[in-house]
Amino acid sequence: MLYFDNAATTWPKPEEVYRAHDQALRQGGNAGRGVHQASLAASRTLFRTRDSLARLFKIKERDRIIFTQNVTESLNLALQGILNPGDHVLVSSLEHNAVIRPLEYLKSRGVSYSVVPCSPEGELDLQVCEQYIKPKTKLMCFTHASNVLGTILPVRELGRFARKHELLFMVDAAQSAGVIPIDVEEMNIDLLAFTGHKGLLGPPGTGGLFVREGIVLRPLIYGGTGTHSASLSQPELWPEGLESGTRNVPGLAGLNAGVEYILERGIASLRRHELELMNLLLSGLESIPGIRILGPREPEKRVGLVSCVFLCHSADKIASLLDRKYGIITRAGLHCAPLAHKTAGTDTQGALRISLGIYHTEEDIKTLLAALEELLRGE
Repeated sequence: MLYFDNAATTWPKPEEVYRAHDQALRQGGNAGRGVHQASLAASRTLFRTRDSLARLFKIKERDRIIFTQNVTESLNLALQGILNPGDHVLVSSLEHNAVIRPLEYLKSRGVSYSVVPCSPEGELDLQVCEQYIKPKTKLMCFTHASNVLGTILPVRELGRFARKHELLFMVDAAQSAGVIPIDVEEMNIDLLAFTGHKGLLGPPGTGGLFVREGIVLRPLIYGGTGTHSASLSQPELWPEGLESGTRNVPGLAGLNAGVEYILERGIASLRRHELELMNLLLSGLESIPGIRILGPREPEKRVGLVSCVFLCHSADKIASLLDRKYGIITRAGLHCAPLAHKTAGTDTQGALRISLGIYHTEEDIKTLLAALEELLRGE
């Protein structure tokens, strides 16, 4: 199997991730639920993982990182935790349903939102954002990189824009965490939502939300926290008051190993490898008749994924043939991001997405391109 669906979940993981997950699962223990050695060891796992993430994202206070099961939970926790009736939100036309569906739900609670249009290639004009600000605008929530077009949005400039207009700024880093450098201070990010199982190379069931000091957040889930157990009210401690229930200690141990892998090798080095493969992939796809590439043509303007449509075939058909005939795994459809497909003009047909991983080689790219060329020739 040749796996090109890393934008959905990265695979394979570094060997260190598998070992850390297995060791923590065998070790046992429930973090924050006792003073015995197994519980304390589990608590240390959470501490180390928060510390690694804080170093990766340049977060000063590691306790401002809340663990979740994925970026969808992180986004829901943030949106439902800070927005009140009458508040207005700005989003881009590239957002995933993990942002749009919570906002649609919150509309019934008196929250409104506006979609700032991007170009068909996914580029965003900050001057256009100005036109959508309202007196009740409270939050800007933007993806860092589109899971459909691959386009990287100008997060640093968006952060300055949010500060200028005294707005909260949240970034959905589902496709960028572990792939593109993120500095929450330099980028003026107030809330950073991320998942563990994609670019951070961790297991599924892991994710988190960074919340800047001073921002009040209502819990999404209420229950046992291992603290203030005699109180019937939810404790307001950070981060425990927002992490009710048992944490996924084995998953977070694996996530820590994935983040440490990235820190040791350096995002810059991993990104150089990705850009080299992206250049080969984009130029190869452009040379095959009957393919239209979505998003920017310059590799440096996108993360390691390419979506495309076909002149004479459906994306579903090509994805199925790649899988059954060649053992090549891709992803066809709307990718849970209908607004992004509407932006690209593919909302009625979907697209085929090819997404790279850290272990791909030039030979893998050439194998994929040869298979696509053979399929489109009808052989």
